Amino acid sequence: MNVRIRKLVSDLGEKFWLLPALLVVGGILLAVALVALDRSGRVPQWLIDSPWLYNGGGTGARTLLGAVASSTIGVAGTVFSITIASLSLAAGQMGPRLLRNFVRDRGNQFTLGAFLGTFSYALMVLRSVRTQTEGEFIPHLSMSVGILLAFVCVGTLVFFVGHMAGRINVDTVIELVSEDVRSAIQRLTTADRPADFGRHSFGGGVVAVPDARRGYVQEFDADQLADWAGSRNAVVQLLVRPGDFVFPGAAIAMIEPAIDDAGEAIRRATALGGQRVSKEDLEFAVRQLVEIAVRALSPGINDPHTAMSVLDRMGASLCDIVPRHLPDGRIARDGRPVLIFPAIDYDGLVDAMFHMIRQNAAGSAAVLIRMVEVLTAVIGYERDPGRMAVLRRHADLVLGDGERDIGTPSDVAELRDRHRRFEAMQADGPLSSACSAR
Repeated sequence: MNVRIRKLVSDLGEKFWLLPALLVVGGILLAVALVALDRSGRVPQWLIDSPWLYNGGGTGARTLLGAVASSTIGVAGTVFSITIASLSLAAGQMGPRLLRNFVRDRGNQFTLGAFLGTFSYALMVLRSVRTQTEGEFIPHLSMSVGILLAFVCVGTLVFFVGHMAGRINVDTVIELVSEDVRSAIQRLTTADRPADFGRHSFGGGVVAVPDARRGYVQEFDADQLADWAGSRNAVVQLLVRPGDFVFPGAAIAMIEPAIDDAGEAIRRATALGGQRVSKEDLEFAVRQLVEIAVRALSPGINDPHTAMSVLDRMGASLCDIVPRHLPDGRIARDGRPVLIFPAIDYDGLVDAMFHMIRQNAAGSAAVLIRMVEVLTAVIGYERDPGRMAVLRRHADLVLGDGERDIGTPSDVAELRDRHRRFEAMQADGPLSSACSAR
């Protein structure tokens, strides 16, 4: 699929108005279809006379539909107000970049759409009702469906209250974002080690490819660009990856040899946007969790328990990565690399997970101790020497910060004790159940 189409589909999926708009259109079309069915005379008389369908007069039908329409649009306004209040709370306590998790929530969208759709349905049916003095027409089936939709709205309102009460809970938000991280890990890592195609050394024929666009790389079709480079016996080194900002006029890639339409090929394979949002950006999902922890550690909130909960999810994510391999940023055609692009490595991923939390937890003994405990659990499962060295570096950084910033000797002693346990875990390599029991 073309990257621009993929970006359009992704952008539409993030829009709050799409599902409510579809339900409004659905309500209008349903009303038109049922009124036409009522006019056709195909509804059996015995069904009209039964207690299952509305069998009142025209005045009663108008009163009933007016009540349904006025009440649903009024409750829709209340639902919208509650949603805005929840967004304000989330932005203040958990960060504005987490608003997308509330905006794209299907429960909120469906609730608003159900009320607006029922309102639209009631208005469309109401316009067809005629009293006896106007040439009586009562759409019995349409009226009955309208009553049913009103009861559906009652159930939806009950669902919405409970749903919002759960969604503004910080633990629920952390779990939802950690699911995004887990999904990104499964999608962007591989079970098999990437094949080694050798390194490419650029010669004197390499040229820079500038890009006049600006914005964050949101979509990247690596296979499309690799096919283009392979068909022209060229090697492209992309200088940005999904999540990076492209500056207007700056070089976005290097290519060897020079090809006239290289810039156009790169533009076709990439799509930019104004926000750092990408399903191909593992670090973005991690930074959402980090933002929750950093805000929780701010003086205005001062909630170390939330930060420790985030650290637990970070450790679980690192355990998910243990049997998997991160991409090496190279794609080959015919046994030779044709596309090289920046790819996040284990070192950079762990830095993104822990650096900001550690820096903002200075002086918080509980958070620093928990960070070492999480690293201890992960290194009990991780046996790759390079990755173990990264985890050891972060454990040493935590110990160094704690010894410098924690003023209570007993807390420093406890942190040193946890660090000794980390060293013992690194040396002895105990059971992998330390992570599987998370």
